[in-house]
Amino acid sequence: MKSRQVKFVTKSTPTMEGAGVHLHRGFANEKAHLFDPFLLFDDFRAAKAEDFIKGFPWHPHRGIETITYVLRGDVEHGDSLGNKGVIKGGDVQWMTAGSGIIHQEMPKGDTDGIMEGFQLWANLPKNDKMMGPRYRDITAEQIPLLKQDNGVEIKVICGQVDGVSGPVTDVVIQPEYLDVWVPPNAKFTHITDEQRTVFAYIYFGEGLFEDTYLRFLFQFIEKIHKSLLIKFGLLLLQ
Repeated sequence: MKSRQVKFVTKSTPTMEGAGVHLHRGFANEKAHLFDPFLLFDDFRAAKAEDFIKGFPWHPHRGIETITYVLRGDVEHGDSLGNKGVIKGGDVQWMTAGSGIIHQEMPKGDTDGIMEGFQLWANLPKNDKMMGPRYRDITAEQIPLLKQDNGVEIKVICGQVDGVSGPVTDVVIQPEYLDVWVPPNAKFTHITDEQRTVFAYIYFGEGLFEDTYLRFLFQFIEKIHKSLLIKFGLLLLQ
């Protein structure tokens, strides 16, 4: 297995979705082929209710999975099958649209009027596109928080780190989804399958990525000193 190299670096761009939600888009459409099997990544963090309160009214999905990870605030959701509920801060909803579903997602924010979260779309393989729709609702309490000796903290949503597995299982594309916090001057190292698409999105602070043998290195630092330092952006590894 060869060392992973940085292939592509970009910043998320402002856009508007749904009924008027202001968000930042990491990738979609013309860049999606670089991130296969992932189709879209949106950052819908906002500090003003008018930027998100109109939400994402009823709309269809088919042949994909949508993964919603809420950092702060509430998102009310419902679908054409009669399912409804609330995704709260720290929760994850993994929806498999499969043969087709109509749903809505309505961000409500928290008591301070702040909404923070991300949505990732994953393409289903050809043989699974017509599978039945289904949900996995994962609460914050179900997501293990792994603390390493150097202060690094990893929320393992899906996949495995140091023998700790995330609660999201039985997903068709078998991805890994990690929320990693690295203190200044510390390092996080994670071995990945060279056949898998790997990308990272920095949503707070600054990150330095380098390759080291069969691993990629993720390091937060306090000062810019290399060209691969990116802030509030997205990085794809080969």
